[in-house]
Amino acid sequence: MSSFKFSFARRTVVAALALAAFAAHAAYPDRTITVVVPYAPGGAADAVARVVSARLGAKLGATVIVDNRAGASGTIGAAYVAKAAPDGYTVLYDATPYSINPHLFPKMPFAAGALQPLSLVLLAPNALIVKADSPFKTVNDLVAKAKAQPGKVNFASGGSGTVQRLASELFRQKLGLDMVHVPYKSGGPAITDVMGGQVDFMFATVAASYPLISSGKLRALAVSSPKRSPRLPDVPTVAETVIPGYEAFEWNGMLLPARTPKEITEKLQRALVEVLKEDEVQKRLSDLGAQPVGSTPEEFATFLRREDAKWGEVVRKGDIKLD
Repeated sequence: MSSFKFSFARRTVVAALALAAFAAHAAYPDRTITVVVPYAPGGAADAVARVVSARLGAKLGATVIVDNRAGASGTIGAAYVAKAAPDGYTVLYDATPYSINPHLFPKMPFAAGALQPLSLVLLAPNALIVKADSPFKTVNDLVAKAKAQPGKVNFASGGSGTVQRLASELFRQKLGLDMVHVPYKSGGPAITDVMGGQVDFMFATVAASYPLISSGKLRALAVSSPKRSPRLPDVPTVAETVIPGYEAFEWNGMLLPARTPKEITEKLQRALVEVLKEDEVQKRLSDLGAQPVGSTPEEFATFLRREDAKWGEVVRKGDIKLD
């Protein structure tokens, strides 16, 4: 075969492969998409993932299912997606522990860069809660007690890898306080013991604590977002009371295996952003005390870098270990 014929044949094959790849991407999705939630069913991330996934399926004209792969603070499910084919049919729906785990686990079960950001889904503040008849009426009351009696004030959390724990640790570090951490296996029992007065305070999700706050069983002293929560408009922020610039969010976001084609990434991201603008979805998230976001992959990547740096510093300074 002449060099001209060989070159022409090779170009024809390359063009055919490129056309086939384009057609495959254009047809996406033509089968079921699996959204992996690396936490147990019934939690806040799982609840939102199911709402978002149902609407995402309707938007894409495809079946979207939720697959819970819980364990090891979310790393098992994240590792599963990191090792999946980068074809847009396996998506990770993760939360704040994603930014905390690399600083707590001696070795992560997947390589850095094995996942690529798709979009930030939501931000949700925590409320600094105390029992209803606590002597602490304000954040300043709590801080004054902690300063006057080092080691006598304690705080609860659902475990070392949770934002509840690190939000309290960030609070403690910024104010130079000596306080005792009381870890629980999950947030529910921790809230119960704060309500009963066994523990002085904790940072709890607004979704979990709001019904108890509104019914008078808990008192909220502050929220962890830069601005006040629409659900607790009379409760000040930590930033406006004792620590300017303080913020600690629960976040949810979606990620894909690295090297997922750009055309697929863009189609998924556009659909997700449209879903998060729907009135029904916005209401459901608002009921959970969350703020829908919807971002570009680049914006989500920047957010993740900030979260990684912030929580990495808190873990190092506090010498925090897994429970």
